[in-house]
Amino acid sequence: MKNIFKNIGPGPLVAAAFIGPGTVTVCTLAGVNFGYSLLWAMLLSVIATVILQEMSARLGIISQKGLSQIIRTEVKNPILKGLAIILILSAIVIGNAAYEAGNISGGVLGLQTIVGNPNIEIGGFSMNVLSVVIGLIAFILLYLGSYKLLEKVLVGLVIIMSLAFLITAVITKPNILDIFKGLFIPKFSNDSILTVIGLIGTTVVPYNLFLHAALVKEKWHKTSDLKYVRRDTVVAIVLGGLVSMCIIISAAAIQSQDISSASDLAKGLEPLFGSFSKYFLAMGLFAAGITSAITAPLAAAYVASGCLGWSSNLKSKKFRGVWMFILLLGVLLSSLAIKPIDIIKFAQVANGILLPVIAGFLIWIMNKSAILGVYKNNIKQNIFGFIILGISILLSVATLSKVFHLNIF
Repeated sequence: MKNIFKNIGPGPLVAAAFIGPGTVTVCTLAGVNFGYSLLWAMLLSVIATVILQEMSARLGIISQKGLSQIIRTEVKNPILKGLAIILILSAIVIGNAAYEAGNISGGVLGLQTIVGNPNIEIGGFSMNVLSVVIGLIAFILLYLGSYKLLEKVLVGLVIIMSLAFLITAVITKPNILDIFKGLFIPKFSNDSILTVIGLIGTTVVPYNLFLHAALVKEKWHKTSDLKYVRRDTVVAIVLGGLVSMCIIISAAAIQSQDISSASDLAKGLEPLFGSFSKYFLAMGLFAAGITSAITAPLAAAYVASGCLGWSSNLKSKKFRGVWMFILLLGVLLSSLAIKPIDIIKFAQVANGILLPVIAGFLIWIMNKSAILGVYKNNIKQNIFGFIILGISILLSVATLSKVFHLNIF
């Protein structure tokens, strides 16, 4: 048992990063509107995420470099390199700054179910105290600059989140046969296409590819550890997918169509299954929010450091400066209830373009013997990689069409 925990790496952190409030909301809406019928989309998402994250993790341990460092050194054309760096910084750094408010707000929704909604008045503005509390917790953990401490805290939160949503799903007494049908018999209609794309898009996340490669080299340094890296990646992402599926299953139990968020899901379950379901869901939502509130600034700092050639030491001033900026912005936007619509739209466009670009670049890099030697992709890994690249292009088109209100889907 001790060795199992000793060899837990950044996989749970990656799972924590993709199961944020956005994922919880999309999964809730999928369950409420379509029951178990879109579970296959989540299964597809998990498979795609495992394949891409395994590539990213393998690159991190073999090269001992982050993905953004590799891009900076391997793209030789100065124009292409400049465009790639601008796109990555826009999507990851600016994007995470915009989404950080949502991460913190998600954690607040969970806490509010338990402790209420305390606000204080400052200069005519009403500030949510819980946003500041969550921001302060994230700040302390990141400022201490200990990877091992971060890992332990986030793994603990992931376990709490997993148990919370799993127990909530079990409480709803789902039909097991219907769940298997939803998993293995794909069904979708014109009404569900955007939800399917949302489920895949909220799981296959560009910044996780950067975060995973950067964190793997913090944990492991020998090629002989690759087996631990792979096991850690597969187990954690499958667990993350299971959590997302549990949210869909929980939401499917709600008969009302008035559910539009995870906090509504907590209220909706209470009359059916008692007050305990509300508290389990609240803990899950809090854990989902705070883990993403920690990993988003951390990923942005790793990306900025790699792109700009800075030190990626957790205690370096420039590294700290990036995550502090993102965390502070998130706390302010969340606590003052400001919605940065234009920034979020910009981030969605940048992320929409970035995913297929990074997936394509990752496949290209994973075939370079000069970087990976005998650990480069084999034929089977390339086939799966190109299938996922096709899916990422579809996601990109869907994201851009949604932002620009084009009726492609």
